[in-house]
Amino acid sequence: MYRRMFLAATASFLLVTLNDAQAQSALDDIVTKKLVTIAIPTDFPPYGFVGTDLTPQGLDIDMANLFAARLGVKVELVPVTSANRIPYLQTKKADLVISTLGKNPEREKVIDFTAAYSPFFQAVFAAKGMAVKGAGDLAGKSVGVTRGAIEDMELSKIAPASADVKRFEDNNATVSAFVSGQVQAIATGASVAGNMMVRNPQLGAEFKFVLKDSPNFIGVAKGDDKLRSKVNEIIAAAKAAGELDKMAVKWLGRPAGELPN
Repeated sequence: MYRRMFLAATASFLLVTLNDAQAQSALDDIVTKKLVTIAIPTDFPPYGFVGTDLTPQGLDIDMANLFAARLGVKVELVPVTSANRIPYLQTKKADLVISTLGKNPEREKVIDFTAAYSPFFQAVFAAKGMAVKGAGDLAGKSVGVTRGAIEDMELSKIAPASADVKRFEDNNATVSAFVSGQVQAIATGASVAGNMMVRNPQLGAEFKFVLKDSPNFIGVAKGDDKLRSKVNEIIAAAKAAGELDKMAVKWLGRPAGELPN
């Protein structure tokens, strides 16, 4: 009995020691190599997209560059999609994920998150002349939304029964429906709406009300506390210096404001 207890305790100690060593080595490896690999989006403006010079740009790219600069290392930007960004982190193809990553319980089971670095929200948008201040005002109106997206789930909770919610298969189809007048309002992410309004100023579209506020966090490998702490330190300094607000204003047209730690 005592032997089994001793072996179990020894195994637990070795596992904890191994995990600690792995967690400590990630940041050390980055500093040693003088290179950090960061997963970023290239198809989701204004957070990440390919510019006319064919280089990635956007809020997430600015944040990746800021982190590398503060750490004094070079950065390798790795384009990812929503589907493969977490696997890239888990398989060590990236040291960090800075790709409009929202935090939820399911994701927290497989990766860790830093403090938030930028705002992201889903909302309802419509023409300036349309009197919509809340969900109740959608009664009798048609609203376009991307099927299965966060905004679809949130809108479904509060839309009045008489609202005509039309669901489309992707963001492009949803935006096209609004631009062509198939629907009177659109429920989507602020980034999608912002891009739409810039491209179609004739619509006179504007923000009406928030469906869900879900700020962006940086993804770190599970148990990598040393790297996560360093990222949090850099985020806190950037927040105090007003750099996060400047980035948000530059790309989103509004300051970052209060963000969760």
